[in-house]
Amino acid sequence: MRPHLADPAFWTLPRDQRLAAFAQLRQAEGPAYFVEREAGRHRRERGFYALVRHADVVEASRLPEVFASAPGVTSPEPPRWVRAVFGDSMVNLDGPRHAQLRRIVSRAFTPRVLADAEAGIRELAGRIVDDLIASRADEFVSAVASRMAFEVICDMLGVPEQGRLHIARQVDRASENAGVSRTLRSRVRVPGRGLRALGRMQLTVAALGRERRRHPTGDLISALVGADVDGQGLTTRELGSFFSLLMVAGVETTRNAIAHALALLTDHPDQRELLVSDFERYADGAVDEIVRFSTPIIQFRRNVTRPHVLGGQALVGGDRVMLLYASANRDESVFTDPDSFDITRRPNPHLGYGGGGPHYCLGAHLARVEIKALLRELLSRPLALRAVGMPELGHSNFDNRVRAQRVAYDTPRRSAV
Repeated sequence: MRPHLADPAFWTLPRDQRLAAFAQLRQAEGPAYFVEREAGRHRRERGFYALVRHADVVEASRLPEVFASAPGVTSPEPPRWVRAVFGDSMVNLDGPRHAQLRRIVSRAFTPRVLADAEAGIRELAGRIVDDLIASRADEFVSAVASRMAFEVICDMLGVPEQGRLHIARQVDRASENAGVSRTLRSRVRVPGRGLRALGRMQLTVAALGRERRRHPTGDLISALVGADVDGQGLTTRELGSFFSLLMVAGVETTRNAIAHALALLTDHPDQRELLVSDFERYADGAVDEIVRFSTPIIQFRRNVTRPHVLGGQALVGGDRVMLLYASANRDESVFTDPDSFDITRRPNPHLGYGGGGPHYCLGAHLARVEIKALLRELLSRPLALRAVGMPELGHSNFDNRVRAQRVAYDTPRRSAV
């Protein structure tokens, strides 16, 4: 029986069952179609083609003129009134305006800028692990993974220390029910809660933007409000939507990758020992394999603008496709033994940061630096940390979220890192 990816119940299945369903779909002749909403007397049928193969996801990612992000890459698409109030997120834009915004923002993510920030990131990782060991915290996501990702982004943006706790609460409220809603209550009440949180974040960054216009400090917000590309700068709404994107997407994805990393290295002690034996040799490969294996972002949508044949399937304007990175990263035609966790995997053309093209993740290098810095600290301490039990995962068709991961501390050992 074919899995039904449009059924919310599918996304509550154990992860191994979902991966098995993706493998089944990859064996089909072309992309499968799933109906999300049946056609009725006064409404049109809504559905999507699931792109489960690596090659199809890459092709769709690199043809933005055919596979557009507007009006939205998530499901459901943002209502018009939400876009009017909060502005369009950069991930939902195409064409010249997307290119303009990306040029502005990319200045903060160049290798040179990130190289200058790397020392501070490594220092932060050391402080976080020091605090973890001193407190003997038994939950890893809140004590380490969330803190690392959040504080790096706040440092880059220039968010004052006294305002960070407030923003962290809004980030949690805005993202706590992304993806599949489980109950009628969550469908009715949670969207309002999330929008209120986004509104509060918008107000926060608007105030910061006004302050940085008057007194630039060299941080990312100063760069964004002072930018002038092709005669245009960031509007207040654009600044707010980018701030929300970076705080929610940038923090959540890196946090989840870090949380999965601990569980993976605990479950595969041979890979952990290999990494400890020669950290500099294996660290980059370990980070890429962690991202491939866990795939923090499960999928994004695209909207077809004109006729195109993809994977043998004829598409027409108005069709929608789902780019399933979680399936593409297990494609047997690209990855040998894809269900094995192997930090020596070469090559490793995973799509954990997207399939290329104009929407390839700007923060990919930053995420790698963060994960590597934290792994170095975790593996270099005499007191070994390990995951205990299964991670508590959220039910989502959007991100592979770890809500909590219990940990324990082993007896002191001699480190080789």
